[in-house]
Amino acid sequence: MYRLTSILAAATCALAPAYTLRWHLGPVPTTVLENAILVTIAAFLVETIRQRTRLVWRTPMLVPAALFLIAGAISVVVAPDQRAAIGLYRAYFIEPIAFGFVLINVVTTPLRALTIAGGLAVGGIVAGVANSVVVVQALRHHTYDVVNTPPVVIYNTANAVALFLVPLVAFAGAISLHWEDRRERWAAAALAALGTICVVLSFSRGGYLALGAVVIALALSHRRRLIIVGAGVVVAAGLMIVPSIRHRVLTELDFTNGSNTLVGRFHLWSVALQMLRDHPIFGAGLSGFATVIGPYWNPTNADRFTYPHNIVLNSWTETGVLGVVAFAWILVVGFRSGWRGWRSSPAPWRAVHLGVLVALVAVVAHGLVDVPYWKNDLSLELWALLSLTLAATALHGAAPKPSP
Repeated sequence: MYRLTSILAAATCALAPAYTLRWHLGPVPTTVLENAILVTIAAFLVETIRQRTRLVWRTPMLVPAALFLIAGAISVVVAPDQRAAIGLYRAYFIEPIAFGFVLINVVTTPLRALTIAGGLAVGGIVAGVANSVVVVQALRHHTYDVVNTPPVVIYNTANAVALFLVPLVAFAGAISLHWEDRRERWAAAALAALGTICVVLSFSRGGYLALGAVVIALALSHRRRLIIVGAGVVVAAGLMIVPSIRHRVLTELDFTNGSNTLVGRFHLWSVALQMLRDHPIFGAGLSGFATVIGPYWNPTNADRFTYPHNIVLNSWTETGVLGVVAFAWILVVGFRSGWRGWRSSPAPWRAVHLGVLVALVAVVAHGLVDVPYWKNDLSLELWALLSLTLAATALHGAAPKPSP
């Protein structure tokens, strides 16, 4: 069932970074990723009708997802630029949630779950390797300054590479440790290693933090946890020998250094909270943060932020209190589903559940200092990963069956 849709869904996941390829259909802006999502949904509808399949609607994610959609719709209404807000609502809410719903019905085997995650990994590795090549060339020619913004390709910032890749490294790590078939384990281990190298070369401090959280979470899942933690410590110590990486990390430990990112983040968070005191219920509206924060921001500061770079403040400024509650509920459902599946599902699915669980750990850890959801590729990635654990849960409850 759903053979064409599953192929198109994996291809769509691989095209996640292609949201940067944009054009207009008349007055409507669109992207390669958006069109891939729409084609996948269309194929799903056709195959559903032809197969006369009963769809899985009622999952633990139904209510929080509906609340998130409502919060987003309200944020469109209160946004300073409603046209821009509608575009973001389409890209960050409607399309990724609809895509996740498709996957809940399409992912009927553990191998299909691996295929979807593999599609995401392909897109992430292509973007990561392309970015790494640019960084290595800059390092070789001594044109890279670690205290400034790293060079980047495909994405607008190198941090975007780490934001997309670390959850996939987490998923691949879980598969490499707990999947039954040796070939899949080795392939996942290779992807995890390559993804980790790309994250290291992104020089994203938030990415390093998230990688550390992933290593600890994976270690806790395995009986050889001390060996895994020890290996992580050895690798981290080895990386600190590299001058550019050491300088990048030590800059964040020196709060008197003007290039310390956390110092800037503390100021940004303080200003965002001042703004939220005046707009506590609805926040700034979708796409409204950069505009609404203007009166609170130092006009001589050259930096202009579209988000406050914190997982709670991002949701609050974009979608108000209701959005914070809904997004927190979504994460709680994801953690709970992943944990229960890891503890009680059949063997092939256990690694999938753990992969989603550890990926969510990466999202939250990175979200302490960055924006782990509010991008086209990241919203698709989150809902795709959540759908894998929800699909497995549905299969062990009320899986889709052909109508009589």
